[in-house]
Amino acid sequence: MDVALKKPGDLAADEREAWAEFVANDAALASPYFALDFAECCEEVRADTRVVTVRENGVPVGFLPLHTGKFGFARPLAGPLGDVHGVIGEPGRPVDLMAWLKGAGIPIFLFHSALASQPAFRPHTLGYDGGWIIDVSDGFDAWYENRRSINSKIVRNIRTRFRRLDEAEGGHRFTMHDTRPEAMAQMLAWKRAQYSESGVFDVFSVGWTRKLLEAVLRRRSDTFRGVCSSLEIDGKFAAVYVGMASERLVQYWFPAYDRDLGAISPGLVLMVESARRAAEAGQKGVDLGPGQFAFKKDLATCQVGLAGGYCAPAGWAGAARKAVLDTSDWAHPERTGQMARLTGKAMRKLNRLTGFYGV
Repeated sequence: MDVALKKPGDLAADEREAWAEFVANDAALASPYFALDFAECCEEVRADTRVVTVRENGVPVGFLPLHTGKFGFARPLAGPLGDVHGVIGEPGRPVDLMAWLKGAGIPIFLFHSALASQPAFRPHTLGYDGGWIIDVSDGFDAWYENRRSINSKIVRNIRTRFRRLDEAEGGHRFTMHDTRPEAMAQMLAWKRAQYSESGVFDVFSVGWTRKLLEAVLRRRSDTFRGVCSSLEIDGKFAAVYVGMASERLVQYWFPAYDRDLGAISPGLVLMVESARRAAEAGQKGVDLGPGQFAFKKDLATCQVGLAGGYCAPAGWAGAARKAVLDTSDWAHPERTGQMARLTGKAMRKLNRLTGFYGV
């Protein structure tokens, strides 16, 4: 086994071909997060973007894209912005993650949303989560009927919101591929105001995050594209989302909306319309990402299992374990009381900050 650490842009032609083939042949790698295009977008905005490449008998057999960090704590692509990550390789081929990292000279790899279905992560996993999926593989109507049969209240709410949208003064317009700079600017303004009001760390205060979205929106290929979609009411933006898509899956990454239009719920309306358009385009679903949000539970048909933990040689294991345990709710189900909540909140904030700043 030959292991190397490369920048995405430095991959050889046979490595690029193998990457594309692995992704195309594995349904678990449908997310645009697994596209080589996304790794190259990350490379544009972060100098520590690398790919662990593995060959056997001279043939590429696997890849693990990541950020190496400044002090040896490697993390998945896009750091805290990443909703899902994992090994890109031939399905069913055994992967010794520890050996891969050791061969690449990476002392610690912290992961938070690795594919739980990949055996490579199981020996290193401390807890599990799930990413929410709107499954439209059988068409939009099949998804709609599924939601109606499970919770008719959700469907009535959707109908009400679309009716109110139709009744809105000045009319409305969906733009599913909105290339106007004003659309992304409006999303950023709403999102940053939301972060400020809620006291949550403003992810767009870090330079590379906005640049990553811009790089994604510039990217177009047969298997990857950036997405900016908008809903306007009476000529004004009511909701905007910025994300990305593969030929199989839409990643609903950064949605935002005008909260003064709560009676219409423009964010919900744009999300449902995006699912409709995805089905019409032949895509299999819309990935809403992880998180215990009511709207995700209401709209999603299923979840993709995600794993969190670390992989490190024995000498680094203690530091890695402490870093993960101190910043994870799922690793601390016994935490109770105000002090425990405050401690956990502070440590999670620290972990996110170090992830954003590449520490």
